[in-house]
Amino acid sequence: MKNSDTLFKRMRESRLFWPLVALILIFIFDAIFAPGFFKIGILNGHLYGNLIDVFNNSAPLMLVAIGMTLVIATGGVDLSVGAVIAISAAVSTVLINPALGNVLIENKVLAANTTNTPLSIVVLVNVLAGTLCGLWNGFLVSRGKISPMVATLILMVAGRGIAQLITNGQIMTVYYQPYWWFGNGFILGLPVSIYIVAIVFVFAWVLVRKTAIGMFIESVGINSKATYYGGISEKNIKLFVYTFCGFCSAMAGLILSSYIHGCDANNIGLLYELDAILAVVIGGTLMSGGRFSLMASVIGALIIWTFTITMYTFGVPANALLAGRAVLVLVVIILYSDYTRRIINKFSDRKGIQHGATS
Repeated sequence: MKNSDTLFKRMRESRLFWPLVALILIFIFDAIFAPGFFKIGILNGHLYGNLIDVFNNSAPLMLVAIGMTLVIATGGVDLSVGAVIAISAAVSTVLINPALGNVLIENKVLAANTTNTPLSIVVLVNVLAGTLCGLWNGFLVSRGKISPMVATLILMVAGRGIAQLITNGQIMTVYYQPYWWFGNGFILGLPVSIYIVAIVFVFAWVLVRKTAIGMFIESVGINSKATYYGGISEKNIKLFVYTFCGFCSAMAGLILSSYIHGCDANNIGLLYELDAILAVVIGGTLMSGGRFSLMASVIGALIIWTFTITMYTFGVPANALLAGRAVLVLVVIILYSDYTRRIINKFSDRKGIQHGATS
């Protein structure tokens, strides 16, 4: 019995424990009140159903959450990820339907299923644009010594204006079907977006868990001054995490613009910064920085979208969705509060004493 108590305590201390508990509770609720939620079918060789939608729709948020996790682990925050999504999406859609300056894009150009720019160049420029935005944020934070909230707020405010300048204020529509593949394509029955997330996640995990970078990131978040005096360049670490977050946001912009077949610079990626922060917090990474878990943040993104699609399944209108998410935030805050942890630890210790007395 003592071994089982020790095992439970270790599980409870894992950063994956509470996110998995929350996800399982939502699934149990769906299983009881909406059994059809788990139904998966096959159409034209592609899997479809609510669970597939959860993974497909949460893919951009997972990507942003991966980047945001590293930023928050250093004790920072990136409020500009939604704007970076808009900029990268605007760049790629304009490359497909070129128009610069005050020239409006003609309908015959918009409706064409062709492009003068190779798809590989479109994707490369998309990723480069987002990465440069992240580099800009990292430069302001690491070299300019500007508060992360203020530094990223600059691009958050200006980013959508930049995206609208790129698109000349137009809502871009992409009819070039090869571009649709990133957000609507399938490989072996599963959406392409899931594979993109898997590749980025594996790359990030190897980078932070198989090299010293992960330890440096946590060290900066715990005590940046001690890290500096320990011979580690905190400036370069911060520059790296913001740049990588920009890269992840660019990949999210690629998927989102491909999924909706275009770009509305004023709305694409809107409020993604808040959802990404929530996903990271659900994953157990403290806003003050320090230890982090990429997998827990990914599960946090899954929780948000599972909760969202569950609400849609029960007919909750879209305008009430924010109120529902507010409840989710409240539950997360209560679960992660010190008071709740003390109650659980006290109950666990008391239970362990009772078992010891019985044996």
